[in-house]
Amino acid sequence: MKKMMMGVVLLAASALAQAAAPIAKIQAMLAKPDVLCGRFDQTKHLAGMKKPLASNGRFCVVAGKGILWRTLKPFPNTLRLTRDEIVHFQGERVAMRLEAKNEPVVRMINSVLFSLLGGDLAQLDKLFEVDGTADAASWQVALKAREPGLAKAIGAISLEGGAYVKNIVMNEASGDKTVIVFSAMQTGAAALTAEEAALF
Repeated sequence: MKKMMMGVVLLAASALAQAAAPIAKIQAMLAKPDVLCGRFDQTKHLAGMKKPLASNGRFCVVAGKGILWRTLKPFPNTLRLTRDEIVHFQGERVAMRLEAKNEPVVRMINSVLFSLLGGDLAQLDKLFEVDGTADAASWQVALKAREPGLAKAIGAISLEGGAYVKNIVMNEASGDKTVIVFSAMQTGAAALTAEEAALF
């Protein structure tokens, strides 16, 4: 009986190690530049609507500072996300500010976005059940929210990439689906335009 129990424990440990191995491999594949900018193309499929909503623009992730998400089409719109707040700009004017100390959900959403765009799987593992596969040059990860509240707000997420995250698919509990494709990645301080640098 003891041998059988030990066998079950060893099998379970082996399965856990194999699940963790791709995640560690994926983490090692990801580049972690101080500044990463690029283009995003976002398509949102709303439940009950035939035609999806499409938008595109630029994003910048600056280590230690935050994320700039600039929608250029169909309507110009800029969001700056930091650990402590979400700021919505109209031109250079602040149109709205949500602070994490007043809106705890802001901290959670920002943490998820930072981790997704930065490919920080260790951080994502705290909030999601992480399942992944990897080969020599690319990887895929499926995320399932651990907390019912987060599952209701975000649902299930899948990511694909190589040195950087290439696309994110979010399937919300409501039936809505968002697909974001990243391209034209640039790294280093020169990747930021003067206008973008001024917003940080």
